[in-house]
Formats: sequence, C-alpha cells, structure tokens
Amino acid sequence: MKTTRAICPVLEESGADLIELGIPFSDPQADGPAIQASGQRSLKAGTTLASVLELAGSLKGRLTVPLVLMGYVNPILQYGWERFARDAAEAGVSGVIVPDLPFDEGEGFYETLEREGMEGILMVAPNSSEERLKEAGRRARGFAYCVSLLGTTGTGKDLYGDMDSYLGRVRRHFTVPLAVGFGIDGPERAGRAAAHADGIVVGSAIVRLMEKYGGDEKRLSDEVRRFVGSLKTAIRAQAPQG
Repeated sequence: MKTTRAICPVLEESGADLIELGIPFSDPQADGPAIQASGQRSLKAGTTLASVLELAGSLKGRLTVPLVLMGYVNPILQYGWERFARDAAEAGVSGVIVPDLPFDEGEGFYETLEREGMEGILMVAPNSSEERLKEAGRRARGFAYCVSLLGTTGTGKDLYGDMDSYLGRVRRHFTVPLAVGFGIDGPERAGRAAAHADGIVVGSAIVRLMEKYGGDEKRLSDEVRRFVGSLKTAIRAQAPQG
C-alpha cells in the first residue's frame, strides 16, 4: 500500500491521464498471471476493499487526474454497493470498472454510482454482438474499455488483428471515448492501439515493475517514469499533426 501510494503521483508526473487502482480478489477472471500474483500478495498482506478506499482517499489533493477503481463484484456486494458507492465518492473516485458485472445484470449498481457522481465504465470485446454494443453504448459513461484480445491480461498475446474494424463497430454505438486495454506491454503496442483509439490502458507491465523494484522506491520511480514516458511518446506519435 505504501509503494502504491508513492507511485501514483509518479504515474501522473510521467504522463498518465488517468490512474486505475485494482481491488485484489481471489478469483480475478479477467486478469493474467502478473495481476493474479499481485492480488495474492496483496490479500496475503491484508489488503481489503476498505483499505483500497482508504488509499484512494489519501491521494485526494495529490493527484489532478481522475482515479478509477477496478474490481470484481463479489467484494463489492459483500461491502454493500450503496455503502461502496458512497465511500468511493467520498474518497474522490471518479469511476468504477467491474469486469464481471455486465450492464444488464448491474443496472441498480450503475445507477447508484451515477447518483453519487461517478461513472460506471463498461467493457466490450471483439466478439461483442451488435445488439450488445448498441445496448452498452446507450448506457456508457466516462469511456468504453475496449478489450484488445480474447483472453486475459498480461499473457503476451498480441492485439486483436483487425483493430480498425473492431473499434469502428464500437464507435457506431458509443459516443464516449474508446480506451483499449489488455496485452499492451510497451510502446510498440501502445502506438499501434493509439492509432485507432482515444486512449490505452496498461496494467500488467507496471505491476511487473512494482514486483521487481518494489523494495527500492527510487529505482521503482525511475523505471516507472521511463516506461510511462515511452508509452506517452508512442501515443503522441500517433496524434494528428497540425
């Protein structure tokens, strides 16, 4: 928790436009080996949903970019979603991503988030049907999290082959910005994804840096600055000129 608290301002200073904090869970279905392992380390160290909310609250005033929580529905249900929404809003959270709570199974939850002034971020995938995209687009808030591959995060699999066509389908139904995540492990893939999307999401690669250098705060900060800076450079290279 101390390392995460220290590294969040470094992420912003290095060019991050939004920071996503993960809520550790014992069965993270959408996450690959790196985040699964980090979740187990975190749970073993005693991290709870309440302590993640406390961490988020401690970052108020230290960050100017939005802070988003990502977690699975079980801990949120155990906490109580009205209480969760209230406490997350109080902690300064701007949005929440729940990978295993589709829009049509969590309408009450997403309405509760909206009442508290937060965005419920929905996820879509390359195999989402036109009907699902249409319905998700109608409910979308904040941005759409576009999964870039069929599988979990951090597995080394390449991005979906026809990204232009995939995101074109999504754009027909969504008016919010599109962010591509899963499988983006460095500047090369970041640049490829940024050529089609409005933003990219990188998780596992930064988690690996935290695992490798977590015992040396200065070295970790330096490595995170270098890595996030390389992503930002690749993204800016895709921006329209003039």
